[in-house]
Amino acid sequence: MTNNLFAGAYNADIGFPMFGLGLGLFTIGAILFFIIALATVALKGYSLWHAAKRDEKGWFVALLLINTLGILELVYLYFVVGKWKKSKTVISETTNEPKQ
Repeated sequence: MTNNLFAGAYNADIGFPMFGLGLGLFTIGAILFFIIALATVALKGYSLWHAAKRDEKGWFVALLLINTLGILELVYLYFVVGKWKKSKTVISETTNEPKQ
């Protein structure tokens, strides 16, 4: 008889129940990782497109090389480019006076 502490820790049918790591945890983690990866790629592409369009080479290189899970991209798009800010519409007063 062996005195192995982890002899029954792994069961191929249900994962690692001794440690509380079932297959459901890994599935949820994989789905979350996939969603975060898609969002990061979309933000990076959108911000790189804006940096190239605005001819901002420094921002383009920084956005291309620095990976911050979309944080730097959001900062660039919100503060530098001005996306997602409410536009201020100025209503000018017009008068119907004839021009002289």
